[in-house]
Amino acid sequence: MRAIVASVGKPADIYSAQCPSRLVLGHIANKWTILIIDALAPGTMRYTELQRRIQGVSQKMLTQTLRRLEADGFVVRTVHPTIPPRVEYHLTDLGHSLRVPIAAIRDWTETNINEIEQARAGVGAPPLGHD
Repeated sequence: MRAIVASVGKPADIYSAQCPSRLVLGHIANKWTILIIDALAPGTMRYTELQRRIQGVSQKMLTQTLRRLEADGFVVRTVHPTIPPRVEYHLTDLGHSLRVPIAAIRDWTETNINEIEQARAGVGAPPLGHD
């Protein structure tokens, strides 16, 4: 049963461009979101630990994605009053509810990467990472 979106008084419908659930889907489906949620699944991490764990993410993109995840209620940011300040992130209960679907996507991707690369080669597409 679909939820009634409180802000619009209508059932959630990700196929509707006007439904807020479409925006949330866009946030969740973002590759940086998936990597951050998966990295935080085992527990709390400092900003610098996340940056080292998620290779290729820029400081700007990591910061923007963490802020959006915090605003959406998936992540909690804690600043410890030390010099320099120590900033840590951990998943909320809502963020933890994404762990299983995100792990499934990660596992599927890692399991099927060879088949995907073969399919790309079969149609003359450039190798992944060279688009």
